[in-house]
Amino acid sequence: MTPLFPKKVTHRKWHRMRHNEEGIATRGVEVSFGSFGLKAQEGAQVSTQQLEAARKVIARYIQKGGRMWIRVFPDHPRTAKPPEVGMGAGKGDPVGYYVPVKAGAVLLEVDGLPLELAKKVLKQAGSKLPVKTRFVSRS
Repeated sequence: MTPLFPKKVTHRKWHRMRHNEEGIATRGVEVSFGSFGLKAQEGAQVSTQQLEAARKVIARYIQKGGRMWIRVFPDHPRTAKPPEVGMGAGKGDPVGYYVPVKAGAVLLEVDGLPLELAKKVLKQAGSKLPVKTRFVSRS
């Protein structure tokens, strides 16, 4: 299993991006690898922990019979200052990573599962994510 954070980064802290998740995705909108996928219906910032929770739900069901793909990678650093620290004195330290997701992007894909089980699994995985999602199949 690949850890869901970058191995090496050029810049520890990034500028905050404006309107990162607004709009509709134009890349990564089709189910490419598996037979079924989970597509985002709205934009949001999906953290490493949320993706890992969704991955664990899917892994529990597919076991050795199926295959799973995570189509997004959290490489944007999130910073935060410690509690009860006043304004000023610079930017906070990196606390984690997230991926900006636009509406229409396919987040997860599975293959090797029957239709009903795939629907159930992806619905449960979608409940772990901060976006509204829908089940899609390869057309």
